[in-house]
Amino acid sequence: MALFTEDQLTRRLSRQFVSGVSGTWNDNLSTKASTILSKSISEQKLFSATPGKTFDIFLSHSSDDAKLVAGLKLELEDLGFSVYVDWIEDAHLDRKNVTKKTALLLQQRMKQCRTLIYAFSENASNSKWMPWELGYFDGIKGKVAVLPISKTSKSSFVGSEYLGIYYYVQIDTISGTNTTTLWIHETSNKYIMFNAWTTGSEPIQR
Repeated sequence: MALFTEDQLTRRLSRQFVSGVSGTWNDNLSTKASTILSKSISEQKLFSATPGKTFDIFLSHSSDDAKLVAGLKLELEDLGFSVYVDWIEDAHLDRKNVTKKTALLLQQRMKQCRTLIYAFSENASNSKWMPWELGYFDGIKGKVAVLPISKTSKSSFVGSEYLGIYYYVQIDTISGTNTTTLWIHETSNKYIMFNAWTTGSEPIQR
């Protein structure tokens, strides 16, 4: 099993630029939504037209991790999952002007998602929104897991304080195949595939 690394996510984002998407590293979040992710404009229009659209994953993250989060969204989509990221799907949201209306919209979006993945990075501890999103989603659906973003492939993950009560996410191939997917872990030897977890199954001791 493997953690997602900062280098892996940055490289995935870089490949999106190489594939012909315009833009620069200095673009603001709204601009990234339409340039880093090639499908974002059409998806935003579709989302506006269908407010009841559902997602596999609500990606809770620090706004300071914009580049990593964009790469992570792409990685998760490569695995076949639909991912909600506020500044991409709801590009009109202004992180510098957060209001009650913002919180109410995020509550609605969380209700439209099957799970919440908590992108645990060095910046996560500075976020005021992430603990709120985690607590709210845990309360209404319970399908919450922590996805550690590691500095290097040799780093290990140890849950910090209350995060330690949640399952955590790793990426690996399915035994006997070349197919890569997400795995939900309770411990290093007790885990289950993401899709099975979302339908009610729990990690199995191996």
